[in-house]
Amino acid sequence: MNLIEQIKNLSTLVKSELDLAVSEEELEKIKANHLGKKGQLTSILKGLAQLSPEDKRSIGKLANETQVELESLIQSKRAHLKNQFYQTIAKQEFFDVLQPTNAKARGSLHPITQIQYEIEDIFTSLGFSIMDGPELETDENNFEALNFTKDHPARDMQDTFYTEDGNLLRTHTSAIQVRALRKLKPPFRIIAPGRVFRYEEVDASHENTFYQVEGMVVGKNVSVANLIDTMETLLSEVFKKEVKTRLRPGYFPFVEPGFELDIQCLVCGGKGCSVCKHSGWLELLPCGLVHPNVLSYAGLDPKKWTGFAFGLGLDRLVMMRYGIHDIRYFHSGNLRFLEQF
Repeated sequence: MNLIEQIKNLSTLVKSELDLAVSEEELEKIKANHLGKKGQLTSILKGLAQLSPEDKRSIGKLANETQVELESLIQSKRAHLKNQFYQTIAKQEFFDVLQPTNAKARGSLHPITQIQYEIEDIFTSLGFSIMDGPELETDENNFEALNFTKDHPARDMQDTFYTEDGNLLRTHTSAIQVRALRKLKPPFRIIAPGRVFRYEEVDASHENTFYQVEGMVVGKNVSVANLIDTMETLLSEVFKKEVKTRLRPGYFPFVEPGFELDIQCLVCGGKGCSVCKHSGWLELLPCGLVHPNVLSYAGLDPKKWTGFAFGLGLDRLVMMRYGIHDIRYFHSGNLRFLEQF
């Protein structure tokens, strides 16, 4: 068989193998076996040395044309296989954006947020406005304007997170009282929900980051009776029933007189548990009449204006509402816990 026939037979063989090839690996193998440096075409061209110059030129030209043709066919086949691959992937991943999807579980508001919104609705129905303030506060707003003396224990580093520039993370939403007294003209009623921070040891009923709702009423002839009536209205609306409460004397620099309004523990029914520290009662509402010094600091005449203020612990209120035994669940990020709400 002469060289021309060998080249033509090789072309026919490569084309037939290309028709059957189904992968990139097979294409590389065909190219290496037939057109590579050690392939069949190279072996065939070794016979050119025995031919005349004219035959060398004509057969060499045929060999080059055949190689170019076959390499082009291999490249076309490679492109065809890639196109098939992408079409297959596209079919597998295609979805109709207009087609209704399967129903999926939706997220929900955090239980503290749910109760906060509920309390906001209760107070706005009673004529209160909602105020907000920054979590990073000045010492003046957080302490001094609220009648805290320079040596008050709450100023110590053990209770308060201070920043390098002398500011602090607010320890209570009472700081918004100061902002309200400066901004609003009495009479007024406000509540101020928000996050507060204290350097405390964490246990079942204490956290270093928690939520409060501050409340304040300023007007004429505001009394303790007004305070108690407002608190009892709030608790009966939140718990949807009468809640057993008790009022104890309490000391807070920004109120005089000051009280601790406790509720009977709804987790254990007053029998005693880790939430109420086995006392049957839970501190929930520090409150009292606004101290005359606080009013004077804001430029109001305490002989003309009076008021009451309270600070409601949202986390503990949610614990009572749902019978939750540990305050640490709220910030745990545990979806099994949060999905219950």
